[in-house]
Amino acid sequence: MKRYLYLLHRWLGVSLCLFMALWFFSGVVMMYVGYPKLTVAQRLAHLPDLGNPAVVPLALAARAVPPEANVSSITLTSVAGKPQYQFGTLSATRQRGIVAVDALSGAKLQRVSADDALRAAHAFMPDAAAQYRDAVNEDSWSHSRSLDLHRPLHRVQMDDPAHTLLYVSSATGDVVRVATRSERLWNFAGAWLHWLYMFRGGPLDGAWTGIVIYLSLAGVLLAVSGSVVGLLRWRFRGRFRSGSKTPYREPVMRWHHLSGLLFGTLAITWIFSGLMSMNPWKMFNADAAPLDRTAYAGGTLQPAQFQLQASDALSALRGDLQAREIGWHRLAGQAYLVATDGNGRTRIVRGAGQAPLDIFPTPQLLDAAQHLSAAPIAETSVLERYDNYYYDRDNHTMMGDAARRLPLLRVKFADAQQTWVHIDPYSGNVVGQLDQRQRLQRWLFSFLHSWDLPPLLASRPLWDIAMILFSIGGLLLSATGIVIAVRRCRVG
Repeated sequence: MKRYLYLLHRWLGVSLCLFMALWFFSGVVMMYVGYPKLTVAQRLAHLPDLGNPAVVPLALAARAVPPEANVSSITLTSVAGKPQYQFGTLSATRQRGIVAVDALSGAKLQRVSADDALRAAHAFMPDAAAQYRDAVNEDSWSHSRSLDLHRPLHRVQMDDPAHTLLYVSSATGDVVRVATRSERLWNFAGAWLHWLYMFRGGPLDGAWTGIVIYLSLAGVLLAVSGSVVGLLRWRFRGRFRSGSKTPYREPVMRWHHLSGLLFGTLAITWIFSGLMSMNPWKMFNADAAPLDRTAYAGGTLQPAQFQLQASDALSALRGDLQAREIGWHRLAGQAYLVATDGNGRTRIVRGAGQAPLDIFPTPQLLDAAQHLSAAPIAETSVLERYDNYYYDRDNHTMMGDAARRLPLLRVKFADAQQTWVHIDPYSGNVVGQLDQRQRLQRWLFSFLHSWDLPPLLASRPLWDIAMILFSIGGLLLSATGIVIAVRRCRVG
């Protein structure tokens, strides 16, 4: 039995030691340089103030939306310096879409040309010259599913010190992704390696998910078998003839054995949690009933029924907040607008003559929240500080693109899946849903992979030092494994 265990570890190591080394190395890079993105804060910072433009009424602009599509969101923003309505849509088959309408003329945007992309790029970075490159459906820096609504993407190269590459949506003409040359170069040693993106975009693209899952599963088996072999080969009582606790005298074998004993558990933890990030075999898919967001809103989002116009919000906010975007919403049947400025601050406008609100009162949110589920509400709480399930991360991290504001309303339902719902009182929007499976994934992936408990994240640079030292240990384990694998292959 031991022989088969040794053979399993040996040949798994020959096959996977290079991948293990790349994962440990690229993980350190990702601590400081994330996959290119355009965060909400960055996007707002590059938008102009709306001022008080003579935009067409919302109902008129909404005529551009296909009658068979259900409107799921409405936003007034700016694209290339001009106001634009953007209607998020949802088809009968739950297919998401977006319809862009020129807010000055009411005309639907039919096509985004290369010249349109250049105008958007110039508005985004007015101090840099722009050169149109091409249009791509997907490339190394645009794999994110959040960009699916905007494909194909126009690429515009900016002549700025950072050599920024901008991606412009073909649906709205807006900049949707930013990738500096430094980010792109570091990502070849970071996220591109870590997520095995060399297998995406080519003939193996459809198999990428399976490749990552089964390589990770094999990596877990490699680390577990190596830990067992390492313990079997360690003399807990007495010593070998060399006077050592390990039987290996050759330096590389000796260091591989010792580093495996020291960092084997860590290797198991990190490779296993990486596997969990892929939601293998959909084991973390929510099995709770979908939230009834229509009942929460008190009806569908029908533009023709809105009496509130952008001018109402801009007039009500005069002298208080310089709006850069305005969104139309409903809560328990009440229509309202949410205006956002360049710093991400928001105000709620309920109607002409009514003072804007900073946040919705908690009782009003709870009255609406009881319609989200058929199950009764079991518990409610208002979070005034971050906890293990709602916390902020740096902008460059995987989950750091949107601001996590406080306070936050958490509603727990007494359903079989023990569903939690997070509601943002600044907008009235449901911003998160967690059932038992998703809370389990939070621990098996997020915690085990990046030690992201708020007290640990607040303990920097101690958190950085610990993560780097342990990564070096894992890299030492993997590097010695590579040397051993090369020797084994030479011997045959």
